[in-house]
Amino acid sequence: MSGSRRKAFLVSAVLVGGAILMTACQDSDAATDTGAAQSSSSATPAGSAVTPSGSSTAGSNQGTGKGSDATGKGTEDGVGSDTGNGEREPVGQSCGANDVSWSTRSESQAGGYILIIAKAKSGITCYLPAALPTVAFGSDGTEAGPAEQTAGKQIKLSGSTTAYAGVNPKTTNGNGGKELDSIIVAIGDDDPNPVSLPVGTITVDHPIVTNWHTAAKDAVPFS
Repeated sequence: MSGSRRKAFLVSAVLVGGAILMTACQDSDAATDTGAAQSSSSATPAGSAVTPSGSSTAGSNQGTGKGSDATGKGTEDGVGSDTGNGEREPVGQSCGANDVSWSTRSESQAGGYILIIAKAKSGITCYLPAALPTVAFGSDGTEAGPAEQTAGKQIKLSGSTTAYAGVNPKTTNGNGGKELDSIIVAIGDDDPNPVSLPVGTITVDHPIVTNWHTAAKDAVPFS
């Protein structure tokens, strides 16, 4: 082999070897970088990269929030006095017509009148206000006026306690008036559940009604 050809061959061999060496070094560096990245990732403490919306943090917040909400609602709903059996009853509840058992009785005193009798239904305690009962007659809703000059007293209805009010359906002389066989009774003008009570045939003309009383003798509607 001539000197010039040998020189060319050696240069070529050196170039090829250098290329192989550079390729090997690049592969080694890449492998080293990949391994370092994987090692760094696996070495990161578990949970250190968890965002605020991570499951562990959210679970803690949800448990605390729900517990607070439940406590608040229980406080808001806890109205009334504890009966001792897990239930609560209202304090100072006003009577509505549907809280009361009603009956009527015809009386002959003072020219004849209707005695309204009211008792609380079983298990109910409520208060009749110190005001006239609302008593109306007929389809036109004629209301009874006051038979007494002073206001009555509030009455607590419970158990066997009974309240009475007397209604005189006709306070005028003569034959005027309208013939009816029932009256409408409510606990005040705002009572949403007035009741119709049968009374037999009566003549109605300028009716009057007493306050509520706890004794029937005090509920005579003198005109």
